[in-house]
Amino acid sequence: MASYRIEVRLSAVKELEAIPEKDLARVTARIQSLADNPRPPACEKLSGQERYRLRQGDYRIVYEVDDSRQAVTVVKVGHRREVYR
Repeated sequence: MASYRIEVRLSAVKELEAIPEKDLARVTARIQSLADNPRPPACEKLSGQERYRLRQGDYRIVYEVDDSRQAVTVVKVGHRREVYR
């Protein structure tokens, strides 16, 4: 299986920078794992939009998958209490 390219929106980069260092490594590793499997069993499709959500501890990674371009775009990363606002 070909691996997907990971793209991170500028707004998501800023959100990543705000995550404490102890959690950042795990969140980053989880994002990297999407290259091999953009729809892991743990992901959930968000209703009403072509986006998926992945949990990593208290953080949520919201992303879009474009199969034609073989790309995963990270749209939003944040603490679970803030990510859906």
